[in-house]
Amino acid sequence: MAEMGLYVTEWPILFGADAAGVVKKVGEGVTNVAVGDKVLHAGTFADPAVKTFQQYVVMHSDFVAKVPSNITLDQAATIPLTLATAALGLYDKKQKPFGGIGLTAPWLEGGRGKYAGQPIFIIGGATGVGQHTIQLAKLSGFSPIIVTASPSNTAYLQSLGATHVLDRHTPLSELPALVRALTPAPINVGYDALGYPETQQALLDVVAPGGDILTVRDVALDAAALAARGTYVGRVFADVQMPAHRQVGLGLYQHLTQMLEAGEVKPTRLEVLPGGLEGIPEGLQRLKKGVSALKFVARPHETA
Repeated sequence: MAEMGLYVTEWPILFGADAAGVVKKVGEGVTNVAVGDKVLHAGTFADPAVKTFQQYVVMHSDFVAKVPSNITLDQAATIPLTLATAALGLYDKKQKPFGGIGLTAPWLEGGRGKYAGQPIFIIGGATGVGQHTIQLAKLSGFSPIIVTASPSNTAYLQSLGATHVLDRHTPLSELPALVRALTPAPINVGYDALGYPETQQALLDVVAPGGDILTVRDVALDAAALAARGTYVGRVFADVQMPAHRQVGLGLYQHLTQMLEAGEVKPTRLEVLPGGLEGIPEGLQRLKKGVSALKFVARPHETA
């Protein structure tokens, strides 16, 4: 956000969208959480007042979920943004400029296992978004769940629900043949959790005409070519508090604690940054260089 100037109107400004912690105070009429509860929450990019790189954060009660005893607060802090990106992509309605592909969410009636026997292809399976897309795809019944990732992450991603892991170093031009060798069924749903122009094109080459594609970055595919194929591309933006995405966000957060407790949604692997908030700049530089299957967590109370 700092480098691209997204939502930056003045300096200094706070950043951060994920958070987990203990409730210190509740507003009038709030009934879903109480003082002392351990919670996680989804922030919003548009309001600097609720950014999370600080010790105390104001949260909207509709987008707060209690943290069950089977995960830690550090683990809980890895969940909100990437889970929202996965969920909004798969289950938000088709709309512009940001939208999903309108599948039935697994927390809705008839949604659990609805897409059984249908394959899905995910580029960037070891990213945070990729990991949570795998888990939601499993809840939705997709099979096989084919992803790209480093071979070192194969066992981990299979534990989340991936059925096949293709080496991320495979030439992109070879992916269609490799995917066809794994399933005779057409790929009608694809998620590019990297979003680069070349990975978007690779996904387009795999997904069948008439299928749906999701990307986490601006669409770089030729509009005329997409129209000729009947392919829809959803540009995903992970802000569940935006009015256009609020319905999916509310459903997700109303059921999130239950899914966490059941182990149906899992946190990503993590590393705690030293120095509290002061460790964040170095962590961001490490992210720019590329970190696989790992999220960084800062503990504000450890700031010197």
